[in-house]
Amino acid sequence: MGDENAKKIFIAIPAFNEEKVIQDVIKEVRAAGYRNIVIVDDGSSDNTQQKAAEMGVVAIKHKINRGKGAATKTAIEACKLLDADIIVTMDGDGQHDPKDIDNLISPILTEGYEVVLGSRLKNPQGMPGYKIIQNKIGNMLTWFLFGLWVTDSQSGFRAYSRHAAEVINTRGDRYEYDSEVIREIYVYKLKYEEISIKVRYTEYSMGKLHKQSLMNGIITLYKMLWRLIS
Repeated sequence: MGDENAKKIFIAIPAFNEEKVIQDVIKEVRAAGYRNIVIVDDGSSDNTQQKAAEMGVVAIKHKINRGKGAATKTAIEACKLLDADIIVTMDGDGQHDPKDIDNLISPILTEGYEVVLGSRLKNPQGMPGYKIIQNKIGNMLTWFLFGLWVTDSQSGFRAYSRHAAEVINTRGDRYEYDSEVIREIYVYKLKYEEISIKVRYTEYSMGKLHKQSLMNGIITLYKMLWRLIS
């Protein structure tokens, strides 16, 4: 699709220590037809921001590592300041296929949806078994805590209308952010849809130390529970 004349479509990408792949990610997004790109370097110790800036995109850097959720929120806020009509969030490690962006934004453009969630579990071919189990557990906990069932509550590949980006207000700065968005969809009765997305698991992406793990999952659950009672 890539029609930015009718709607200003921005791609928001949080990134942490992704200097090896961030330029390839940007090239792929452009090859898919999208040129409005915002990268938020979440306090990397490498040259992620510099590598992104060399590609001519908006490249912002947190002075310290604040978490994936915080970086995603900063990227979304930047897109809003740049008058985005639709904002697509995706990871900066190359796992997401930018060719899926068309499918993510289509329900917003043509059917009036306000949030479109990319789901790995609609077609989990090639997805490691332990990650499928982790995600299903996450889905059940998200449903139990927030009252809305989705097939992939932890996916970072999502599209938002301008209205959705304005009303969604999360407190979490790390991995709990993705689940808190589901709560906001429920609270504000946002019209949403899930679509199947392709995820590319590589030796590089699977080796990232900051990726979600069992311990991170326990910490995420604790934070979600604490915010509900605090």
